[in-house]
Amino acid sequence: MGGAEDSRSTGTGRPTSRDVARLAGVSHTAVSFVFNGRAEGNLSPATQERIRQAAVQLGYRPDPVARGLRRRRTAVIGLVTDEIASSPFAGRLLRGAMETAWASDHLVLTVDSGGDRAKEDAAVAELLDRRVDGIIYAAMSLRRVRVPEGLHRTHSVLANCLPEGGSLPAVVPAERAGGRSAARLLLGAGHRRLAMIGGQDDIASVERTRGFRDALRAEGVAVPEKWIVRGGGEISAGYAGALRLLEGVEPGRRPTGVLCYNDRVAAGVLHAATRLGIDVPADLSVVGYDDQEHMAAFLTPPLTSVALPHRAMGEAAARLLLDAIDTGRTPPAAVRRLACPLVSRASVGPAPTR
Repeated sequence: MGGAEDSRSTGTGRPTSRDVARLAGVSHTAVSFVFNGRAEGNLSPATQERIRQAAVQLGYRPDPVARGLRRRRTAVIGLVTDEIASSPFAGRLLRGAMETAWASDHLVLTVDSGGDRAKEDAAVAELLDRRVDGIIYAAMSLRRVRVPEGLHRTHSVLANCLPEGGSLPAVVPAERAGGRSAARLLLGAGHRRLAMIGGQDDIASVERTRGFRDALRAEGVAVPEKWIVRGGGEISAGYAGALRLLEGVEPGRRPTGVLCYNDRVAAGVLHAATRLGIDVPADLSVVGYDDQEHMAAFLTPPLTSVALPHRAMGEAAARLLLDAIDTGRTPPAAVRRLACPLVSRASVGPAPTR
């Protein structure tokens, strides 16, 4: 007992702690002390160094499973999400979580449920059976979620979603502040006739619209209700919404600045403007939302957009989870909102004088 790992040969040629002990000329227990963090006070610095050099020479690495069982940890966290395969933003969130976990010597085991509740519950149960140290549950679009069964049995954090019962900590974008930032940019460029296109009654759309209205209200600028055009989140919604606001309307009576629900909607607005002979940004300034990779920067003109902090959400969720694992304390069921940075490009210009 107390060895750095099972000392029996696995038949794979992998060096064991007993091999290190023989090369270093020390006891097996001494090797265990070094790799279990118990060397200080038990072994001289010279002996510790000799053991480490022997380990390097042999290419020995401690068995993380055996080490984890002794600590009652596995150094693995689970990440369950609804649509990794289909979301353009999944990579950013995953990279943030995985790199943060890796920096703390943890791996991330990822499961994509495809939005199937039964699969989510099964995935969480499987992760618990594998004794992961904790679980991140992530949604690829901001929404309220039914917390999968089992999340309350381990340290758990939500990313880009809110629990229906408010029972777990969550990391989400500061959507309302993002809407304010976009509106303030347009107001700062002199625009007073502002519109908003796209979205439905989802949380992100509601919060972005609230922020948009906050900024206008603070400047004493009114927005006609007909200039808040709902219709979805696709290019077609932006195209149809822009035609509704701009087609056949005299320049002095139409909006000069538009905040779009997302970058796909903004692409539709740019397409409609081109069809109508409206120059962006000379006649119409357009702001998107999401800063979608491989899209926003490549539109014509390149799109100013509010970036969703997917990578930062992954990092923050992983850090919150790792802190809970390290301390053994469950974090409070609070919502942490991360800033949505404004990325300025060429689709916003000064308000036209006419």
